[in-house]
Amino acid sequence: MAPTPPTDAELDVLIRARLASLGIDLDQLPPGTTADPQTGSPGRDTVLASLRSFVRGTVGTLAAYQLPAPAGTDPVVAMALSQQPAPMLYPSISTEWRK
Repeated sequence: MAPTPPTDAELDVLIRARLASLGIDLDQLPPGTTADPQTGSPGRDTVLASLRSFVRGTVGTLAAYQLPAPAGTDPVVAMALSQQPAPMLYPSISTEWRK
């Protein structure tokens, strides 16, 4: 049975809780979709819609990512290899200092 995608209300709770854990309160933004004319801050509903779109489109893809295993690798070993850190954009930055 395939998992049921979360509703907008469920995603709003997740987003608000995650942001609250970081000290961000969306209630500080102007209500609705209209931006604040003085500060240019986007409306609360606009921000939540954007974050819902991000969560739906990106989080599942990132969660499903597995590092490719070399050809002929035992599936059990391949699963363990997928738990390694994701590849870095500039690996020399973190590896050069180890020499």
